[in-house]
Amino acid sequence: MDFNQQFTTASPQETARLGEELGNYLVKSVESRALVCLYGELGSGKTTFVQGFAKTFGITSRLLSPSFIIVRRYPIPQSPGFLYHIDLYRVESENELPGLGLSEILADLDSVVLVEWAEKMGNLLPNERIDVRFITLENGSHQISIQRMN
Repeated sequence: MDFNQQFTTASPQETARLGEELGNYLVKSVESRALVCLYGELGSGKTTFVQGFAKTFGITSRLLSPSFIIVRRYPIPQSPGFLYHIDLYRVESENELPGLGLSEILADLDSVVLVEWAEKMGNLLPNERIDVRFITLENGSHQISIQRMN
């Protein structure tokens, strides 16, 4: 997958496929351990993208947004690791983050971590990550940019 590019998706299925494409890239590379940070307004496609991404790791259960419980953990088949789906929408400040166990999750070298509303991590946001930004266009399609950060 070529990073630092923008995509336009016209349906939830296309958004999920783009998530699958990023997941496939990571599975096939030596980078299967990753932090993917998702940015965008409500309804911009973040959870749909995560659902497609998770398929490439063999996770077939329906992923729901963890807005109310903040962290959902899914075992990755044939792996000691997990896929962590984190939604920080309800977090008010950085001060709430230590109690969520994010440091331990981010330190888990066998796992993949996807964070919705990652901007709420503030200074705790690692430099090495993949940023995915979602914008809903007037016609209802989504503009999605993917960028590797170091």
